[in-house]
Amino acid sequence: MSRVSKPYAKPYEIVERALELSRADGCVVIADEESSANLRWAGNALTTNGVTRGRTLTVVATVDGAEGTASGVVSRSAVTADELEPLVRAAEAAARAAGPAEDAQPLVAGVAEAPDFTDGPAETSSAVFADFAPALGEAFGRARAGGRELYGFASHELTTTYLGTSTGLRLRHDQPNGTLELNAKSPDRTKSAWAGRATRDFKDVDPLGLDEELAKRLGWAERRIELPAGRYETLLPPTAVADLLVYQQWSAAARDAAEGRTVFSKPGGGTRVGERLAALPLTLRSDPAEPGLESAPFVIAHASGDDASVFDNGLPLEPVDWVREGRLEHLVTTRHSAALTGLPVHPGAGNLILDGGGGGRSLEEMVSSTGRGLLLTCLWYIREVDPATLLLTGLTRDGVYLVEDGEVVGEVNNFRFNESPVDLLSRATEAGRTERTLPREWSDWFTRAAMPPLRVPDFNMSSVSQGV
Repeated sequence: MSRVSKPYAKPYEIVERALELSRADGCVVIADEESSANLRWAGNALTTNGVTRGRTLTVVATVDGAEGTASGVVSRSAVTADELEPLVRAAEAAARAAGPAEDAQPLVAGVAEAPDFTDGPAETSSAVFADFAPALGEAFGRARAGGRELYGFASHELTTTYLGTSTGLRLRHDQPNGTLELNAKSPDRTKSAWAGRATRDFKDVDPLGLDEELAKRLGWAERRIELPAGRYETLLPPTAVADLLVYQQWSAAARDAAEGRTVFSKPGGGTRVGERLAALPLTLRSDPAEPGLESAPFVIAHASGDDASVFDNGLPLEPVDWVREGRLEHLVTTRHSAALTGLPVHPGAGNLILDGGGGGRSLEEMVSSTGRGLLLTCLWYIREVDPATLLLTGLTRDGVYLVEDGEVVGEVNNFRFNESPVDLLSRATEAGRTERTLPREWSDWFTRAAMPPLRVPDFNMSSVSQGV
Protein backbone atom coordinates (compact mmCIF):
# COMPACT_ATOMS: atom_id res chain seq x y z
CA MET A 1 0.00 0.00 0.00
CA SER A 2 1.50 3.30 -1.07
CA ARG A 3 2.01 6.08 1.43
CA VAL A 4 0.59 9.52 0.63
CA SER A 5 3.07 12.25 1.55
CA LYS A 6 1.62 15.21 3.43
CA PRO A 7 3.02 18.69 3.86
CA TYR A 8 4.94 19.28 7.05
CA ALA A 9 2.52 20.53 9.72
CA LYS A 10 4.80 23.24 11.11
CA PRO A 11 6.62 25.72 8.88
CA TYR A 12 9.68 25.98 11.11
CA GLU A 13 10.13 22.20 10.75
CA ILE A 14 10.30 22.63 6.98
CA VAL A 15 12.98 25.27 7.35
CA GLU A 16 15.02 23.14 9.75
CA ARG A 17 14.72 20.01 7.62
CA ALA A 18 15.71 21.84 4.43
CA LEU A 19 18.80 23.21 6.17
CA GLU A 20 19.67 19.70 7.41
CA LEU A 21 19.36 18.35 3.85
CA SER A 22 21.61 21.03 2.36
CA ARG A 23 25.00 19.96 1.03
CA ALA A 24 25.89 23.43 -0.23
CA ASP A 25 28.45 25.73 1.34
CA GLY A 26 25.66 28.04 2.39
CA CYS A 27 21.87 27.84 2.49
CA VAL A 28 18.93 30.20 3.06
CA VAL A 29 15.40 28.86 3.45
CA ILE A 30 12.30 31.06 3.35
CA ALA A 31 8.87 29.60 4.15
CA ASP A 32 5.93 31.90 3.43
CA GLU A 33 2.61 30.84 4.98
CA GLU A 34 -0.21 32.81 3.36
CA SER A 35 -3.91 33.13 4.12
CA SER A 36 -6.44 35.53 2.65
CA ALA A 37 -10.09 36.48 2.97
CA ASN A 38 -12.06 38.61 0.54
CA LEU A 39 -15.42 40.15 -0.22
CA ARG A 40 -16.61 41.44 -3.60
CA TRP A 41 -19.72 43.39 -4.47
CA ALA A 42 -21.49 44.96 -7.46
CA GLY A 43 -24.65 47.00 -7.84
CA ASN A 44 -25.09 47.39 -4.06
CA ALA A 45 -24.98 43.65 -3.36
CA LEU A 46 -22.33 41.13 -2.33
CA THR A 47 -21.35 38.81 -5.15
CA THR A 48 -18.56 36.58 -3.82
CA ASN A 49 -16.53 35.86 -0.72
CA GLY A 50 -13.81 33.37 0.03
CA VAL A 51 -10.88 32.26 2.15
CA THR A 52 -7.64 30.73 0.83
CA ARG A 53 -4.50 29.19 2.31
CA GLY A 54 -1.11 28.66 0.71
CA ARG A 55 2.54 27.89 1.38
CA THR A 56 5.61 28.79 -0.68
CA LEU A 57 9.11 27.54 0.03
CA THR A 58 12.22 29.24 -1.35
CA VAL A 59 15.67 27.65 -1.08
CA VAL A 60 18.83 29.64 -1.81
CA ALA A 61 21.96 27.51 -2.16
CA THR A 62 25.43 29.05 -2.33
CA VAL A 63 28.47 27.20 -3.65
CA ASP A 64 32.04 28.46 -3.24
CA GLY A 65 34.45 28.12 -6.15
CA ALA A 66 37.86 29.26 -7.28
CA GLU A 67 36.35 32.23 -9.11
CA GLY A 68 33.84 33.17 -6.42
CA THR A 69 30.55 32.16 -4.84
CA ALA A 70 27.59 31.11 -6.98
CA SER A 71 23.96 31.07 -5.93
CA GLY A 72 20.92 29.09 -7.02
CA VAL A 73 17.33 29.92 -6.10
CA VAL A 74 14.29 27.66 -6.45
CA SER A 75 10.76 28.40 -5.17
CA ARG A 76 7.81 26.02 -5.09
CA SER A 77 4.39 25.95 -3.52
CA ALA A 78 2.66 23.23 -1.49
CA VAL A 79 5.89 21.31 -0.90
CA THR A 80 5.37 17.87 0.67
CA ALA A 81 7.84 15.87 2.74
CA ASP A 82 8.81 13.79 -0.31
CA GLU A 83 9.36 16.91 -2.42
CA LEU A 84 11.59 18.74 0.03
CA GLU A 85 14.90 17.04 -0.75
CA PRO A 86 14.43 17.35 -4.54
CA LEU A 87 13.78 21.06 -4.02
CA VAL A 88 17.00 21.49 -2.04
CA ARG A 89 18.95 19.51 -4.62
CA ALA A 90 17.45 21.64 -7.43
CA ALA A 91 18.70 24.82 -5.76
CA GLU A 92 22.16 23.29 -5.35
CA ALA A 93 22.22 22.20 -8.99
CA ALA A 94 21.20 25.70 -10.06
CA ALA A 95 24.07 27.16 -8.03
CA ARG A 96 26.62 24.75 -9.51
CA ALA A 97 25.41 25.54 -13.03
CA ALA A 98 25.62 29.28 -12.49
CA GLY A 99 28.68 31.44 -12.71
CA PRO A 100 29.95 33.39 -9.70
CA ALA A 101 27.24 35.65 -8.30
CA GLU A 102 28.11 39.30 -8.78
CA ASP A 103 26.36 40.23 -5.53
CA ALA A 104 28.03 37.50 -3.46
CA GLN A 105 28.59 38.39 0.19
CA PRO A 106 28.98 36.29 3.33
CA LEU A 107 25.56 35.18 4.53
CA VAL A 108 24.25 37.33 7.38
CA ALA A 109 25.07 36.05 10.87
CA GLY A 110 24.78 37.18 14.46
CA VAL A 111 21.10 38.19 14.50
CA ALA A 112 19.16 37.07 17.57
CA GLU A 113 16.63 34.28 17.05
CA ALA A 114 12.97 35.30 16.95
CA PRO A 115 11.35 34.10 20.19
CA ASP A 116 8.24 32.93 18.28
CA PHE A 117 10.12 31.14 15.48
CA THR A 118 8.63 27.75 16.41
CA ASP A 119 5.06 29.05 16.76
CA GLY A 120 2.41 28.31 14.17
CA PRO A 121 1.65 30.90 11.49
CA ALA A 122 -0.79 33.73 12.03
CA GLU A 123 -3.91 33.32 9.90
CA THR A 124 -6.74 35.51 8.73
CA SER A 125 -10.36 34.45 8.18
CA SER A 126 -13.74 35.93 7.30
CA ALA A 127 -13.97 37.06 10.93
CA VAL A 128 -11.76 40.03 9.99
CA PHE A 129 -14.87 41.50 8.33
CA ALA A 130 -17.11 41.05 11.40
CA ASP A 131 -17.62 44.79 11.93
CA PHE A 132 -16.92 45.92 8.40
CA ALA A 133 -19.52 43.75 6.60
CA PRO A 134 -22.62 45.05 8.46
CA ALA A 135 -21.50 48.65 7.90
CA LEU A 136 -20.98 47.85 4.22
CA GLY A 137 -24.52 46.48 4.04
CA GLU A 138 -25.81 49.72 5.52
CA ALA A 139 -23.83 51.65 2.93
CA PHE A 140 -25.48 49.57 0.19
CA GLY A 141 -28.92 50.57 1.47
CA ARG A 142 -28.03 54.24 1.68
CA ALA A 143 -26.47 54.22 -1.79
CA ARG A 144 -29.55 52.51 -3.23
CA ALA A 145 -31.80 55.13 -1.68
CA GLY A 146 -29.55 57.87 -3.05
CA GLY A 147 -29.64 56.57 -6.62
CA ARG A 148 -26.04 55.38 -6.88
CA GLU A 149 -24.44 51.96 -7.25
CA LEU A 150 -21.48 50.69 -5.25
CA TYR A 151 -18.88 48.32 -6.69
CA GLY A 152 -15.64 47.08 -5.22
CA PHE A 153 -13.81 44.58 -3.07
CA ALA A 154 -12.18 44.13 0.32
CA SER A 155 -9.19 41.86 0.75
CA HIS A 156 -7.22 40.85 3.82
CA GLU A 157 -4.00 38.84 3.62
CA LEU A 158 -1.76 37.59 6.37
CA THR A 159 1.68 36.26 5.50
CA THR A 160 3.96 34.70 8.09
CA THR A 161 7.54 34.42 6.87
CA TYR A 162 10.01 32.02 8.47
CA LEU A 163 13.64 32.60 7.52
CA GLY A 164 16.48 30.24 8.45
CA THR A 165 20.08 30.14 7.30
CA SER A 166 23.09 27.88 7.60
CA THR A 167 24.76 30.71 9.57
CA GLY A 168 22.24 30.28 12.38
CA LEU A 169 19.56 32.86 11.63
CA ARG A 170 16.04 31.92 12.73
CA LEU A 171 13.72 34.85 12.04
CA ARG A 172 10.00 35.33 11.64
CA HIS A 173 7.65 38.12 10.57
CA ASP A 174 3.83 38.34 10.50
CA GLN A 175 2.59 40.77 7.83
CA PRO A 176 -1.10 41.70 7.69
CA ASN A 177 -2.21 43.55 4.57
CA GLY A 178 -5.73 44.79 3.95
CA THR A 179 -7.11 46.82 1.04
CA LEU A 180 -10.52 48.29 0.29
CA GLU A 181 -11.49 49.75 -3.08
CA LEU A 182 -14.94 51.30 -3.47
CA ASN A 183 -16.47 52.74 -6.64
CA ALA A 184 -19.72 54.68 -6.76
CA LYS A 185 -21.39 55.01 -10.14
CA SER A 186 -24.46 56.77 -11.48
CA PRO A 187 -27.16 54.39 -12.79
CA ASP A 188 -26.24 55.26 -16.39
CA ARG A 189 -22.53 54.57 -15.60
CA THR A 190 -21.45 57.93 -17.03
CA LYS A 191 -20.22 59.20 -13.66
CA SER A 192 -17.81 57.39 -11.38
CA ALA A 193 -15.97 58.16 -8.16
CA TRP A 194 -13.40 56.07 -6.29
CA ALA A 195 -12.07 55.77 -2.77
CA GLY A 196 -9.52 53.33 -1.40
CA ARG A 197 -8.03 52.49 1.96
CA ALA A 198 -5.17 50.37 3.24
CA THR A 199 -5.63 48.72 6.63
CA ARG A 200 -4.06 46.10 8.87
CA ASP A 201 -7.31 44.73 10.33
CA PHE A 202 -10.39 46.55 8.87
CA LYS A 203 -11.16 48.04 12.28
CA ASP A 204 -10.26 51.52 11.07
CA VAL A 205 -12.28 51.45 7.82
CA ASP A 206 -15.66 53.25 7.64
CA PRO A 207 -17.76 52.22 4.60
CA LEU A 208 -20.48 54.74 5.48
CA GLY A 209 -17.98 57.58 5.58
CA LEU A 210 -16.51 56.49 2.24
CA ASP A 211 -19.97 56.30 0.67
CA GLU A 212 -20.69 59.82 1.92
CA GLU A 213 -17.45 61.03 0.33
CA LEU A 214 -18.31 59.34 -2.98
CA ALA A 215 -21.86 60.73 -2.95
CA LYS A 216 -20.42 64.25 -2.67
CA ARG A 217 -18.12 63.62 -5.63
CA LEU A 218 -20.95 62.28 -7.79
CA GLY A 219 -22.84 65.45 -6.88
CA TRP A 220 -19.94 67.54 -8.17
CA ALA A 221 -20.15 65.58 -11.43
CA GLU A 222 -23.70 66.79 -12.13
CA ARG A 223 -22.11 69.72 -13.95
CA ARG A 224 -19.76 68.75 -16.78
CA ILE A 225 -17.05 71.11 -18.05
CA GLU A 226 -14.79 70.38 -20.99
CA LEU A 227 -11.20 71.59 -20.70
CA PRO A 228 -8.33 71.34 -23.19
CA ALA A 229 -4.93 69.83 -22.50
CA GLY A 230 -2.44 72.14 -20.85
CA ARG A 231 -0.66 72.94 -17.61
CA TYR A 232 -2.96 73.51 -14.65
CA GLU A 233 -2.54 74.23 -10.98
CA THR A 234 -3.40 70.80 -9.61
CA LEU A 235 -4.13 69.34 -6.20
CA LEU A 236 -2.81 65.79 -6.04
CA PRO A 237 -4.52 63.72 -3.29
CA PRO A 238 -2.40 61.40 -1.11
CA THR A 239 -3.18 58.31 -3.23
CA ALA A 240 -1.84 60.00 -6.40
CA VAL A 241 1.25 61.27 -4.57
CA ALA A 242 1.87 57.73 -3.30
CA ASP A 243 1.62 56.20 -6.77
CA LEU A 244 4.21 58.63 -8.10
CA LEU A 245 6.64 58.39 -5.18
CA VAL A 246 6.44 54.59 -4.89
CA TYR A 247 7.58 54.44 -8.53
CA GLN A 248 10.32 56.94 -7.72
CA GLN A 249 11.48 54.75 -4.85
CA TRP A 250 11.48 51.67 -7.09
CA SER A 251 13.82 53.64 -9.38
CA ALA A 252 16.23 54.67 -6.63
CA ALA A 253 18.76 51.81 -6.76
CA ALA A 254 22.23 53.12 -5.96
CA ARG A 255 24.05 51.01 -8.53
CA ASP A 256 21.82 52.13 -11.39
CA ALA A 257 22.37 55.74 -10.37
CA ALA A 258 26.16 55.31 -10.09
CA GLU A 259 26.25 53.76 -13.55
CA GLY A 260 24.52 56.77 -15.07
CA ARG A 261 21.21 55.09 -15.87
CA THR A 262 18.64 56.95 -13.74
CA VAL A 263 17.33 60.33 -12.70
CA PHE A 264 19.55 60.03 -9.60
CA SER A 265 22.75 59.88 -11.71
CA LYS A 266 25.05 62.89 -11.58
CA PRO A 267 26.20 64.19 -14.99
CA GLY A 268 29.81 63.23 -15.39
CA GLY A 269 29.63 60.35 -12.92
CA GLY A 270 28.48 59.50 -9.44
CA THR A 271 25.09 60.01 -7.85
CA ARG A 272 22.99 62.99 -6.83
CA VAL A 273 23.10 62.12 -3.13
CA GLY A 274 23.38 65.41 -1.25
CA GLU A 275 21.55 67.45 -3.91
CA ARG A 276 18.37 69.37 -3.14
CA LEU A 277 15.36 67.83 -4.89
CA ALA A 278 12.50 69.81 -3.34
CA ALA A 279 12.04 73.47 -2.49
CA LEU A 280 9.73 72.48 0.36
CA PRO A 281 11.21 70.81 3.48
CA LEU A 282 9.89 67.40 2.42
CA THR A 283 11.18 64.21 4.02
CA LEU A 284 10.65 60.86 2.29
CA ARG A 285 11.41 58.00 4.65
CA SER A 286 10.87 54.35 5.56
CA ASP A 287 10.60 52.86 9.04
CA PRO A 288 9.72 49.20 9.71
CA ALA A 289 8.20 50.25 13.06
CA GLU A 290 6.03 53.12 11.70
CA PRO A 291 2.70 52.90 13.61
CA GLY A 292 -0.02 51.48 11.38
CA LEU A 293 2.45 50.78 8.58
CA GLU A 294 4.63 48.18 10.29
CA SER A 295 6.69 46.05 7.90
CA ALA A 296 9.43 43.41 8.07
CA PRO A 297 12.34 44.56 10.27
CA PHE A 298 14.83 42.48 8.28
CA VAL A 299 15.58 41.80 4.63
CA ILE A 300 13.41 39.15 2.94
CA ALA A 301 14.78 38.61 -0.57
CA HIS A 302 13.42 35.78 -2.72
CA ALA A 303 15.66 36.79 -5.63
CA SER A 304 18.56 39.09 -6.42
CA GLY A 305 18.28 42.23 -8.52
CA ASP A 306 19.57 45.78 -8.74
CA ASP A 307 17.91 46.71 -5.45
CA ALA A 308 17.93 43.38 -3.55
CA SER A 309 20.29 40.49 -2.85
CA VAL A 310 19.57 36.99 -1.58
CA PHE A 311 22.86 37.18 0.31
CA ASP A 312 21.36 39.98 2.46
CA ASN A 313 18.51 37.82 3.79
CA GLY A 314 18.04 38.49 7.50
CA LEU A 315 19.96 41.78 7.50
CA PRO A 316 18.30 44.09 10.07
CA LEU A 317 16.51 47.15 8.67
CA GLU A 318 16.66 50.53 10.37
CA PRO A 319 14.65 53.72 9.81
CA VAL A 320 16.05 55.67 6.86
CA ASP A 321 15.44 59.10 5.34
CA TRP A 322 15.65 58.79 1.56
CA VAL A 323 15.02 62.54 1.16
CA ARG A 324 15.57 64.75 4.22
CA GLU A 325 14.08 68.24 4.26
CA GLY A 326 14.20 68.40 0.48
CA ARG A 327 17.70 66.97 0.02
CA LEU A 328 18.49 63.51 -1.41
CA GLU A 329 19.99 61.67 1.53
CA HIS A 330 20.17 57.97 0.58
CA LEU A 331 19.62 55.57 -2.29
CA VAL A 332 18.61 51.90 -2.05
CA THR A 333 21.75 49.84 -1.48
CA THR A 334 22.51 46.19 -0.88
CA ARG A 335 25.79 45.30 0.79
CA HIS A 336 27.19 44.63 -2.70
CA SER A 337 26.03 47.91 -4.29
CA ALA A 338 27.12 49.85 -1.22
CA ALA A 339 30.64 48.52 -1.71
CA LEU A 340 30.53 49.46 -5.40
CA THR A 341 29.24 52.99 -4.84
CA GLY A 342 30.78 53.90 -1.49
CA LEU A 343 27.33 54.67 -0.12
CA PRO A 344 26.02 53.30 3.19
CA VAL A 345 23.97 50.09 3.24
CA HIS A 346 20.23 50.83 3.09
CA PRO A 347 18.14 48.00 1.58
CA GLY A 348 14.63 48.70 0.40
CA ALA A 349 11.88 48.64 3.01
CA GLY A 350 8.20 47.72 3.10
CA ASN A 351 6.70 51.17 3.67
CA LEU A 352 7.09 54.75 2.45
CA ILE A 353 6.18 57.99 4.22
CA LEU A 354 6.34 61.57 2.98
CA ASP A 355 6.32 64.26 5.66
CA GLY A 356 5.64 67.81 4.60
CA GLY A 357 7.56 69.63 7.29
CA GLY A 358 4.84 70.64 9.73
CA GLY A 359 1.21 69.75 10.43
CA GLY A 360 -0.07 70.82 7.03
CA ARG A 361 -3.61 71.51 5.93
CA SER A 362 -6.21 68.99 4.90
CA LEU A 363 -7.02 68.53 1.23
CA GLU A 364 -10.36 70.29 1.82
CA GLU A 365 -8.55 73.30 3.30
CA MET A 366 -6.21 73.37 0.33
CA VAL A 367 -9.22 73.39 -2.00
CA SER A 368 -10.71 76.35 -0.12
CA SER A 369 -7.63 78.47 -0.84
CA THR A 370 -7.42 77.62 -4.56
CA GLY A 371 -8.32 80.37 -7.02
CA ARG A 372 -8.58 78.15 -10.07
CA GLY A 373 -7.22 74.64 -10.45
CA LEU A 374 -7.90 70.95 -10.78
CA LEU A 375 -8.61 68.45 -8.01
CA LEU A 376 -7.74 64.86 -8.91
CA THR A 377 -9.14 61.62 -7.50
CA CYS A 378 -6.45 59.14 -8.56
CA LEU A 379 -4.07 58.04 -11.30
CA TRP A 380 -3.81 54.79 -13.20
CA TYR A 381 -2.00 53.01 -16.03
CA ILE A 382 1.28 54.66 -15.05
CA ARG A 383 4.20 53.79 -17.31
CA GLU A 384 7.79 54.98 -17.62
CA VAL A 385 8.72 57.06 -20.67
CA ASP A 386 12.32 58.10 -19.90
CA PRO A 387 14.40 56.57 -17.07
CA ALA A 388 17.01 59.33 -17.31
CA THR A 389 14.46 61.88 -16.08
CA LEU A 390 11.95 59.39 -14.61
CA LEU A 391 9.32 60.85 -16.91
CA LEU A 392 6.07 58.96 -16.36
CA THR A 393 2.85 58.95 -18.29
CA GLY A 394 -0.59 57.82 -17.17
CA LEU A 395 -4.24 58.74 -16.95
CA THR A 396 -6.53 60.41 -14.47
CA ARG A 397 -9.55 58.37 -13.43
CA ASP A 398 -12.86 58.43 -11.54
CA GLY A 399 -13.23 62.16 -11.27
CA VAL A 400 -11.26 65.31 -12.14
CA TYR A 401 -12.89 68.42 -10.69
CA LEU A 402 -12.56 72.13 -11.43
CA VAL A 403 -12.00 74.39 -8.43
CA GLU A 404 -12.83 78.10 -8.69
CA ASP A 405 -12.63 80.61 -5.85
CA GLY A 406 -12.22 77.89 -3.27
CA GLU A 407 -15.15 75.71 -4.36
CA VAL A 408 -15.58 72.71 -6.64
CA VAL A 409 -17.81 73.89 -9.50
CA GLY A 410 -18.01 70.75 -11.61
CA GLU A 411 -16.34 67.71 -13.15
CA VAL A 412 -14.03 68.01 -16.14
CA ASN A 413 -12.86 65.46 -18.68
CA ASN A 414 -10.02 63.07 -17.91
CA PHE A 415 -6.47 63.66 -19.10
CA ARG A 416 -3.26 61.86 -19.96
CA PHE A 417 -0.38 63.33 -17.99
CA ASN A 418 3.38 63.43 -18.51
CA GLU A 419 5.37 64.20 -15.36
CA SER A 420 8.43 63.15 -13.42
CA PRO A 421 7.87 62.70 -9.67
CA VAL A 422 11.38 64.05 -9.02
CA ASP A 423 10.57 67.17 -11.01
CA LEU A 424 7.20 67.48 -9.26
CA LEU A 425 8.95 67.58 -5.88
CA SER A 426 11.00 70.54 -7.08
CA ARG A 427 7.89 72.43 -8.26
CA ALA A 428 5.39 71.63 -5.49
CA THR A 429 4.40 74.80 -3.62
CA GLU A 430 2.41 73.25 -0.77
CA ALA A 431 2.30 69.94 1.08
CA GLY A 432 -0.77 69.21 3.17
CA ARG A 433 -1.32 66.91 6.11
CA THR A 434 0.27 63.45 5.85
CA GLU A 435 -2.19 60.57 6.11
CA ARG A 436 -2.20 56.86 5.46
CA THR A 437 -3.27 56.12 1.92
CA LEU A 438 -3.63 53.37 -0.68
CA PRO A 439 -1.56 53.74 -3.88
CA ARG A 440 -4.26 52.73 -6.33
CA GLU A 441 -2.04 51.79 -9.25
CA TRP A 442 0.37 49.73 -7.17
CA SER A 443 -2.05 48.24 -4.62
CA ASP A 444 -1.21 44.69 -5.73
CA TRP A 445 2.45 45.23 -4.79
CA PHE A 446 2.76 48.11 -2.32
CA THR A 447 0.13 49.30 0.15
CA ARG A 448 1.88 50.68 3.25
CA ALA A 449 2.17 54.39 2.47
CA ALA A 450 1.45 57.72 4.14
CA MET A 451 1.48 60.87 2.01
CA PRO A 452 0.25 64.47 2.08
CA PRO A 453 -1.70 66.10 -0.74
CA LEU A 454 0.53 68.27 -2.91
CA ARG A 455 -0.16 71.50 -4.76
CA VAL A 456 1.63 71.68 -8.13
CA PRO A 457 1.24 75.02 -9.96
CA ASP A 458 1.77 73.65 -13.49
CA PHE A 459 0.94 69.95 -13.69
CA ASN A 460 1.26 68.79 -17.31
CA MET A 461 -2.02 67.42 -18.66
CA SER A 462 -0.59 66.49 -22.06
CA SER A 463 -3.78 65.36 -23.80
CA VAL A 464 -7.48 64.78 -23.21
CA SER A 465 -8.65 61.25 -22.36
CA GLN A 466 -12.13 59.87 -23.02
CA GLY A 467 -12.05 57.52 -20.00
CA VAL A 468 -14.59 57.75 -17.15
